[in-house]
Amino acid sequence: MDVKDPNFQRHFSGGLNLLHHTPPGVDPVMISADDSCLREDEVSASDPRSFRGINGGLRDPETRRDTPSTRSVKRLRAKETQNWSEKMKTLLISSILVMICCSEAQQEGNECIKASALSCGDCIQVGARCGWCTDPEFLKQGESTSARCDELESLRKRGCAEAKIENPHGSQQIQKNKPVTNRRKGAEKLRPEDITQIQPQKLSLQLRSGEPQNIELKFKRAEDYPIDLYYLMDLSYSMKDDLENVKNLGTSLMKEMSKITSDFRIGFGSFVEKTVMPYISTTPAKLLNPCTGDQNCTSPFSYKNVLRLTSNGQRFNSLVGQQQISGNLDSPEGGFDAIMQVAVCGEHIGWRNVTRLLVFSTDAGFHFAGDGKLGGIVLPNDGRCHLENNMYTMSHYYDYPSIAHLVQKLSENNIQTIFAVTEEFQPVYKELKNLIPKSAVGTLSANSSNVINLIVDAYNSLSSEVILENSKLPEGVTITYQSRCKNGVVNDGENGRKCSNISIGDEVSFSINITAQGCPKQGKTESIKIKPLGFTEEVEILLSFICECDCHLFAIKNSPVCHNGNGSFECGACRCNKGRVGRQCECRKDEVSSEDLDRNCRRDNGTDICSNNGECVCGACECKKRENPEERYSGKYCECDNFNCDRSNNKLCGGHGRCECRACVCDANYTGSACDCSLDISTCLASNQQVCNGRGVCECGACHCTDPKFQGPTCEICPTCPGVCTEHKECVQCRAFGTGEKQDVCERDCSSFRLVKVKDREKLPQPVQSFPLMHCKERDANDCWFYYTYAINNSTEPEVHVVETLECPAGPDIIPIVAGVVAGIVLIGLALLLIWKLLMIIHDRREFAKFEKEKMNAKWDTVKRSSGEHEEFEFLYCRCYHHHLLKGTSAPGPSLISGAASGRVLLWVVLAI
Repeated sequence: MDVKDPNFQRHFSGGLNLLHHTPPGVDPVMISADDSCLREDEVSASDPRSFRGINGGLRDPETRRDTPSTRSVKRLRAKETQNWSEKMKTLLISSILVMICCSEAQQEGNECIKASALSCGDCIQVGARCGWCTDPEFLKQGESTSARCDELESLRKRGCAEAKIENPHGSQQIQKNKPVTNRRKGAEKLRPEDITQIQPQKLSLQLRSGEPQNIELKFKRAEDYPIDLYYLMDLSYSMKDDLENVKNLGTSLMKEMSKITSDFRIGFGSFVEKTVMPYISTTPAKLLNPCTGDQNCTSPFSYKNVLRLTSNGQRFNSLVGQQQISGNLDSPEGGFDAIMQVAVCGEHIGWRNVTRLLVFSTDAGFHFAGDGKLGGIVLPNDGRCHLENNMYTMSHYYDYPSIAHLVQKLSENNIQTIFAVTEEFQPVYKELKNLIPKSAVGTLSANSSNVINLIVDAYNSLSSEVILENSKLPEGVTITYQSRCKNGVVNDGENGRKCSNISIGDEVSFSINITAQGCPKQGKTESIKIKPLGFTEEVEILLSFICECDCHLFAIKNSPVCHNGNGSFECGACRCNKGRVGRQCECRKDEVSSEDLDRNCRRDNGTDICSNNGECVCGACECKKRENPEERYSGKYCECDNFNCDRSNNKLCGGHGRCECRACVCDANYTGSACDCSLDISTCLASNQQVCNGRGVCECGACHCTDPKFQGPTCEICPTCPGVCTEHKECVQCRAFGTGEKQDVCERDCSSFRLVKVKDREKLPQPVQSFPLMHCKERDANDCWFYYTYAINNSTEPEVHVVETLECPAGPDIIPIVAGVVAGIVLIGLALLLIWKLLMIIHDRREFAKFEKEKMNAKWDTVKRSSGEHEEFEFLYCRCYHHHLLKGTSAPGPSLISGAASGRVLLWVVLAI
């Protein structure tokens, strides 16, 4: 990113201003590392935010020292200021990062224009999306030749016909496609070279820069595939008991391997150590017998090829039985020297183009590159075969090979390694296994008694995995893999190179993409090879590169179009000869800039050359390029551009046109200065196929309703029309309260409006001029009322405001009702009793008045009786009268008693009442 860019300087200076901005309430002098910079006259004692005036914490004017409270406040303020500075630094860094990201985003985009390609060949090498317009009339005034190179869609938009666009594509051709072998065990025996496990075997690809070519490879693990196994054994003294068990390995292993293949060969080799100090003792006696005591050992050696690969198991047993143990001084052995010779000495070992297995058996570690310096050996291992009479003769001359060197040679010779080592050295060799592809580690028993099972298990493990590798790729060429393995497993990336758990007869496939960037080595044909690790078969791919367009073949050299033959006219443009410049090669390089030529580049005799938007080349303006490659200057004086036109919805020309010379050229059915007015009335058609429902006019693709009652995109919505409340009742009920008939289909049928809940009816919106609304009151199944409003807002979106609580009638209160009923009954009873009493009193009074009247009119007959009889009669009459009075019947007349007794009778009546 350029620090001189004005955008960068603006953002950077703005960030610095933020960094140095003083937080509110903090004196500017506090932006300092030293508190002593604070001046007393700059701090107000009355300001509660200042350093003074807090709990009387003032600086003593006599001692000029801070009181304890002042020091506490200073520490607090200093911490606050430090936090502020940290925030500002974070903000500054964020601003710079955002600005860098924006700058990078601007730089990305049309790579075709950014490349400034001056020929069709240069253009198509930029990327697969780039094309070259060969139309001689394509360029506008002020545009340079490089403007012919652009993205394909952009070229079409700019008016280049499809037939004039050069856009070559890559291709592929299969040259050898022998099908994989479907071979069964026991079938007719085939030669190894007649067995095919990978298909196809040879292809040729034509690569266009940036355009990947995909090839499909098929791999099938053949049954009864031949195997070569070479047993490489450590014969140092510690392996003495192991040698006894290996002596019968040939026949036993061949019997076991016959279950896997009918074509098996086995060989044997041994190693000890380099024959120099300090690895062995070089005294004459020790060179003859390195073992101590009465042990009879053979002379030390580095590596010996005892038996080349053979199918004779008895011969293996015989020769191995003749071998003797040797000895050395140090614990690590020289096994890497032996592995290197086994890998590169194919003729001596007898390797065939079949599955190659190397069993490395030892109970010790290993020397590697650099250890030879202990014996004065400094020359690195040359990776060549140095066997004479089956003995490695250059161990004293070349250092041990490195692990990487071994990996290279084992891979080149398709050898899969099985490390049969004791448990003590398992961790070391497992780490080595991770560095050597297609290798395995098995635990060797103390006397090698389990070596056969170890070899069989390791072989099954190695052969069940297929890993593809490719040779060194040419510069600018990349390759990616995708594997399709058993059970539909698909792997990408590094795992795309391999498939695991493959059984004999299983078929897997690989999809390989090969892509070139540019034109490597001027289009020279290259070759790469892809092969499965551990297998001799490979796929050869010949690569050729498309570096020139087809129109290059029809170039006219020294064409008169190019200023009297000063260049070749090819692909619609002049390719100038050396020393010539200009669109038609009309100028020499030494006369590009002169005052006379610059005069032709000034518009209206002004002072600005090419409107300050280009350079004057040969008296003609070549407009400069913008940071955004999509933006271009054009015109005779670079006075036009395609980015300074009116915008709509933040899009240039509304996204419905193109900007030409600062004016929008609209697409069909669009008009306006920003092409933002659509002439299409389909968006204005209502459901009844009337334009704006017959209640408005269609302007720029949108309805403007002339009837104020109607709204919506097609003037079909009438928020204040009858039936609106009933129409939306169920949807409002289900969305607001989760009830109603549509609660199960609410999301599907009731998502056409925006719902806003309010607390009470006072919060509901009121009608305004901008858009009308309808107040609704509806009742649900529980006789509860809910209130809402329905309206169409300014964005023509239906909007419903609903009161979030239902208004339900209160239920009956049982206790007051029961109490009221009881009280009513009691009161009614009392009232009835009072009425009855009143009626009885009235009745008695009438009877008494009648009695008095009869008494006054009665004629008494005096009958003398005895006093006892007279009193008894009076008593009985009173009781009888009282009885009849209670029943409401007439009492016997007073004529029945004497006048003397009538007074007493009247007294009894009154008392009875």
